[in-house]
Amino acid sequence: MIRVLLADDHQMVRTGFRVILELEDDIEVVGEAADGARAIDLAGTLLPDVVLMDVEMPGTDGLTATRRITAQDGPRVLILTTFSRDEYLFEALQAGASGFLLKNGTPEALIEAVRVVARGDALLAPEITRRVIAAFARPAGPAGAGGPAGPAPGRRLADLTPREHEVLVLLAGGATNAEIATALHLGETTVKTHVSRVLMKLGARDRTQAVVFAYELGVVHPGPSRG
Repeated sequence: MIRVLLADDHQMVRTGFRVILELEDDIEVVGEAADGARAIDLAGTLLPDVVLMDVEMPGTDGLTATRRITAQDGPRVLILTTFSRDEYLFEALQAGASGFLLKNGTPEALIEAVRVVARGDALLAPEITRRVIAAFARPAGPAGAGGPAGPAPGRRLADLTPREHEVLVLLAGGATNAEIATALHLGETTVKTHVSRVLMKLGARDRTQAVVFAYELGVVHPGPSRG
């Protein structure tokens, strides 16, 4: 059972999310918060698997709450917002969010996003992925946005083995573990090990940050196949 905490300052929005999610046999909504401060408290006491986090809330906003929750190695955070401004996107990635969706998506997309984030993967809506690729493909990338902190990027990249580099390239292209396994003629268990090592060496919290890192350093470049 996937335990979900809803954080949004609009009661009707929270109710709508609850109705959508609790129709699924494998998802349970365990709590609701109307502001970021309450979301931080409930994340620590209810121990959900996923927090659905709005961006703009009174008092402590969703981005600040996300940063606090992820800094404490808390549940994974999926950002949902009506806003699609780049500064929200990049700050959410920098704060450690594992996914970013717009509220105008379908119920099916929301349900799948919760499942993806709960199992430890990361997710960006397609239109958001295109903006990330476009921004981070530029030589300097957006200032202060999304890149993992720590040693110099070139040094982190140099730590990867040739096989791990291949895995990073495929990750950046949006490949799943199964697709990477097929492309490299490996078992999925071996691929999971390689992915874990790539994340560890890059200092990335999840696959989303690893993808951003790959585009920022020019390991891969946007092309027609990626929209």
